[in-house]
Amino acid sequence: MTSYETFTDILKSRYSCRAFRPDPVPDDVITQIITAARHVPSWCNAQPWQVTITKGAATDAFRDVMMTAASTGTPPQPDLDWPSKYSDAYAERRRTCGYQLYDAVGIEKSDRSGRMAQMLRNYALFDAPHVAIIHSPAELGPYGAMDSGGFVTAFTLAATALGVASIPQAAIAGYAPLVRDHFDIADDRLVLCAISFGYANKDAPINQFRTERAVPDQIIDWKS
Repeated sequence: MTSYETFTDILKSRYSCRAFRPDPVPDDVITQIITAARHVPSWCNAQPWQVTITKGAATDAFRDVMMTAASTGTPPQPDLDWPSKYSDAYAERRRTCGYQLYDAVGIEKSDRSGRMAQMLRNYALFDAPHVAIIHSPAELGPYGAMDSGGFVTAFTLAATALGVASIPQAAIAGYAPLVRDHFDIADDRLVLCAISFGYANKDAPINQFRTERAVPDQIIDWKS
């Protein structure tokens, strides 16, 4: 098997896990994930990403804080603005993903309470034993966020290669001031996202569906 084939196999094996087993990931495996992910490119080699990683009681404490905030109507305060809208193909892909998720767990489109309960699973970290909070310097703005996005991708791929499941979560960044306060993250850093991770509950129905990807002709605009 070529290096390209190995790489694409890892890419195609990765998915957003939404049901985890409680078993912790060993510290040395987590360190291996970070060791690999740190090799992604960044603007001027700034390497703006920093990662706060929880385990054990720290994960449970954060889970409780987030569930309380999300359940009691605390208004979201993201450091970076949410998308203003999803249109055309982007809206269709988002909608299709949502339908696949609800179908996987048997929630009808008209079941608003069921959809709300499933949405709150984000803040329970899908029962993952670990969460990584990704943050970058505010002074680097969207460029630091873009570089950190590469780190998030590499993190999830390295985790997949090591048999560790993960899910990047923008939802957590909606409570950026709360996250910063809980983990004592400096005010001059942007909370970008979380990555919940651990070992997948492979029997869980919600882990059975897979999203589709656009084909190259839908992505490439050739010029010659």
